[in-house]
Amino acid sequence: MILYGDARSGNCYKCQLISALIGIEYQWQDIDIMMGDTQKPDFMSKNPLGKIPILELDDGKILSESNAIINYLAQGTSLYPADPWQQALIQQWQFFEQYSHEPYIAVARFIQLYQGMPDERLEEYQRIVPRGYQALDHLENALSNALFVCGDTITTADVSLFAYTHVAHEGGFDLSRYPNILQWIKRIKATPSFIPMHV
Repeated sequence: MILYGDARSGNCYKCQLISALIGIEYQWQDIDIMMGDTQKPDFMSKNPLGKIPILELDDGKILSESNAIINYLAQGTSLYPADPWQQALIQQWQFFEQYSHEPYIAVARFIQLYQGMPDERLEEYQRIVPRGYQALDHLENALSNALFVCGDTITTADVSLFAYTHVAHEGGFDLSRYPNILQWIKRIKATPSFIPMHV
């Protein structure tokens, strides 16, 4: 398998982390989004949307969207249980991550870390930060009575949320306000075969 991604991207890190936790080997193909690599013809032929990550399987099939990739890779493991209800709970959190979490926390990080807070995006940054805190508030509350977001064991839902939550401070978010999240981050980092984000 070939995983195409940018090592600084939380969405790409999800795929790297799940592969490490499961013990899946793959070839890494570095794609620099700031250099326009996702818009080059060879990449666009694999994903016309020009987005990373993508996973190219041995048979040539290509899968995009980070949460789809990690659920596919984790099939048959405790990280993505076969029980339909557990899968629905995982997907519920993953939809939350993509629609109510990533658009604010990841974008704020991109504006501050990747782009260095350009003047033309300052108003946008100030608008999305409160929405990012709302997402963190929701996650904090969910973790008040659970070790992980779907119960007592780590799943792909945790991997999805961890990717950008643990680096939220790089987007200007104060995680010291969230003791449950901080303990959850520690538990994930203590998971056997955990690997850090390569930045």
